[in-house]
Amino acid sequence: MRTILTALFLGVFALLSIPLYGIVIVSGLLGSRRRAKTAQGIIKTVSKIILFLSGVKITVIGTERVPAKEAALFIFNHRSYFDILICYCTVPAAAGFISMKSLAKIPFLNIWMLLLNCIFIDRKNIRNGLKAIRKGVDMIKRGYSLFVAPEGKRNFTGDIDMLPFKKGTFKLATKTGCPIIPVAINNADKIYEKHLPWIRSTHVVIEYGEPIYMADLNEEDRSSLHILTRDIIKKMLEKNQNSGLAR
Repeated sequence: MRTILTALFLGVFALLSIPLYGIVIVSGLLGSRRRAKTAQGIIKTVSKIILFLSGVKITVIGTERVPAKEAALFIFNHRSYFDILICYCTVPAAAGFISMKSLAKIPFLNIWMLLLNCIFIDRKNIRNGLKAIRKGVDMIKRGYSLFVAPEGKRNFTGDIDMLPFKKGTFKLATKTGCPIIPVAINNADKIYEKHLPWIRSTHVVIEYGEPIYMADLNEEDRSSLHILTRDIIKKMLEKNQNSGLAR
């Protein structure tokens, strides 16, 4: 039933997207920042509805740690398509995503992602990857935060395991000096990926960690920033899993 209700709502939202695009575009007359804020407000509401229909309960930890007056790079562990919805439901800042290029081919979703200042990347194309990083650097410098999953794809191993983090992702922070916010998401894969094609009621925990500031790091930590951040996320995942909170 949850799967059917969610699918029906997505169909309705696809139809409503046309007039909603108009609202976002008109709001853009007041500036690109207003356009992105309007688009994110709509997607946040839609995400909450989808998660409600899917029977997902979310426990949020640490939003007060997110800097209020500067753009940040949100680094999260990636296990589910629902990660994006969970992040948009909880993040206290305007933010886009760096996403797989294949998502740019999905009708109506691709337009929403562009309105949200998302960046599409082809990880198999080095030139495209460098172009996406440059675009991300420019976006952060203009005050827009970004979510990035440095694993590069969803990981289906275990419950809190992660793939190695790709080092290039962290150029977005080293080239801008923006803070990195480690984000740990427990149980997102239990909504859908663990039992395809059905959606199941799940308790998800998302924790926003303490900011990592480039100015506070020595040369060694900067060179191993991908390992440092991964270790912090791993500890948060373990903490929330072992405490019984993520059950």
